[in-house]
Formats: sequence, C-alpha cells, structure tokens
Amino acid sequence: MTVRQSIVFNGDLGSGKSTVSVEIAKRLGLRRVSVGDLYREMAQQRQMTALQLNLHAELDQAVDGYVDQLQRDIAASGERLVMDSRLAWHFFTDAVKVHMITEPTEAARRVLARPSGPAESYTSLEEARAKLKERSESERSRFLVRYGVDKARLRNYDLICDTTRASAAEVVEHIIDAYEGRLGADVLRDAPPLLLLDPARVYPTEDIATLRGLWDSEFVGDVASAGDEALEPLKIGYTGEYFFVVDGHRRLSAALQNGFHLVPAQLVAEVDEPVVGGMSAVDYFTAQVRPGVVYDWEAAHKIELPLPEHARHAGDAVLAGEPGAGA
Repeated sequence: MTVRQSIVFNGDLGSGKSTVSVEIAKRLGLRRVSVGDLYREMAQQRQMTALQLNLHAELDQAVDGYVDQLQRDIAASGERLVMDSRLAWHFFTDAVKVHMITEPTEAARRVLARPSGPAESYTSLEEARAKLKERSESERSRFLVRYGVDKARLRNYDLICDTTRASAAEVVEHIIDAYEGRLGADVLRDAPPLLLLDPARVYPTEDIATLRGLWDSEFVGDVASAGDEALEPLKIGYTGEYFFVVDGHRRLSAALQNGFHLVPAQLVAEVDEPVVGGMSAVDYFTAQVRPGVVYDWEAAHKIELPLPEHARHAGDAVLAGEPGAGA
C-alpha cells in the first residue's frame, strides 16, 4: 500500500462513511467526492425517497449510467482523492478500498437521528431498520445484475472496519494508520482484507472452560499497555452475517477485558470457503457456535451476542467440528 493511492469508502448505510471520509480527506489534504450526496440530489429532483430512487434504478440504467461515468472519469484522471461511493471500489482498481460495517439497529438509530429530508425520512427505529435493509438489498441485487459484482463479499476490499462502538475519531486514526503502513501492513500486503472488528461482536467457537490463559493478568496487562493496534491479528471466519474466531480466543478475551472497541484480524474464510477439515465458514460456525458456548462467553465478558438462528433451535446437542487453536 502506498500513500499516493486514493481511498474509496463504501459500506453499510449508517456506518459513518460520510463522517469518517470527510475527516480523512481533511487530515490528508485531499478532495472528497460523495456519490451518496449526488444520489440524494437526484432523488430530490425526482421527488423520490432514496429507496424509491434505488428501486427505480433497477429498471432505469440511466440513473446508474450517469454516476458510473462520473466515477470512471475521476478514476481515469489519476487524481488522488477520497471517494465516498457504494461502487467506487469497482471503478478505482488501484485505490485503497475501505468497507465500513455496523450493527443494523445501531445503523438505524444513527440514520433516524439525522435531520430528515425529502429523500430520507423515517418515523421509527423499526421502519428505519427495515428500509435500510431493503435499500441495501436493492443495491446488492442491482450491482450483481448490472456489474456482476457482490458488494457484500469482503474480499473485494482492503480494509473492513466495524464502527458499531468505535468513535469516529478511533475509526479515523485506525484507517490512517493502516493507510500509512503502521497497522496491519503484513495482512494488507499478503492476504487482504485487514479486518478491524468490534470484539464484542465476534463469536467464540470453543467452550470457555477448555481455553487456557484467558484470565492471565500479566498478558491482559501487556495487551492494555501496548494498545489494540499492537495486538497480533486474530484469525477470523465470516458467514456473511457473523464473524467468529478461528484462532485467537485469548487475544479476543484480552481485548474485551481491556474495553477495546476495535481489534485487528485476518480473514481466513468467508461463507463457502473452507476453514478446518474442508468445512465451509458457514458449516463450521453452525457446528461450533452452540448456545452454551455463547452464553458462557457472554457471562464471562459481560457482553451480549445475539444467538444465531441455528443455535436457537439446535441446543447443545449439535456435534462440534474440529476446534481451531485457542491462543
């Protein structure tokens, strides 16, 4: 990664892309272009909501065509800039591609708190969450059909950042440190994406009673002194909805005990990619993440993890696959 590259942002609605990209552009002295602002202007001109414009764009290619050409022209210009766009990662092939995520209810809460306008207005948290999901699914479907790319696939990006609990300032510092080579350089060079995850949203895959050294005060203290960026990246799997530990329970526990909002990680397997013994990420998660595993981890670390659907129905009788390393 070179600091001469542009940085392009996309991600979940309500994940803080605008706030973070504005600040990073200021910090780096770069021009910022927001395609989201352009779409909202287009929606207002057509007297539509943002969701209505998305649904309309599924039928009218001219909507995307105008914005696509604008992005192609900017990318071809060679200008180094910050781009806030759902699809810039597809057009800016040499840019640093940042994908921001957040827990859906938190995203809805943020969007609901914004000043409302004709292109984006919600009456309740439930409505905001439902419409954000519908809008995101509309975009994903449109991009798959029109461009043959899946915006939900993490391997499309260089850096994934979970903003659920992290402040904008924390997110900005971590992204700039990664951009300038001070954080996760090996992962970014050899096996992107680098994940910056909220440790309170990562699922364990082993019984806490079998894990050694979780409460080693010296190790936890060393982690606290060094800070989250110095932590050896966790090895992580992703189901398409949930992140889970493949290797690094001890480091994850130390991060939680120290109140970290972000931890560095490397993506080992995504959705149907193999994790252990040929098991896909989804199958491994289903086999390993049982109610007892989740409840005990929650109780020990004073956090709440939503119980995945398979665990709500299966109980602890589900057979476990071969466990990953725990340290």
